[in-house]
Amino acid sequence: MDAYLLIGNANTRKTSVIRSLTGCFNRSVRDIQLQSGKPVRFYARVGALQNTRTTLDDFVQEVNRSRCQAVLFALLPNAVHTDLMGYPDAQTYVAGLRERGWRIKGVAVLGQDGGGVRATNLRQYIQAGTAPVNVTAREVRAQFGWL
Repeated sequence: MDAYLLIGNANTRKTSVIRSLTGCFNRSVRDIQLQSGKPVRFYARVGALQNTRTTLDDFVQEVNRSRCQAVLFALLPNAVHTDLMGYPDAQTYVAGLRERGWRIKGVAVLGQDGGGVRATNLRQYIQAGTAPVNVTAREVRAQFGWL
């Protein structure tokens, strides 16, 4: 599975950027045109996994049911303090996805805290909390190689 993700604390506009990129309100399947010329079937999920109380295993099952080629989702940089094991930090989620063979194709960090995640196509958008959402979405789209 190809994974594209946004990481950011509260009020960094993760949800707004995902909605701007996909037109998805909550969870949906979308075809997204890549710069390589072919559309790819994406599962788009709004809301950070920790905020929506979604464990790694539950998320993987949810994505597998979608029968898509790629996924766009959001994570908080830090674990939920009331359940550190169930809803861990971004780095733990990403490590778990990699263990399952997922390819992290792009990481957009909105704000300053990336939760320790490392990836070859990682870019930080420090002004995401104050910049117009369409500007941030345009930059993330270009980073991810989407038309």
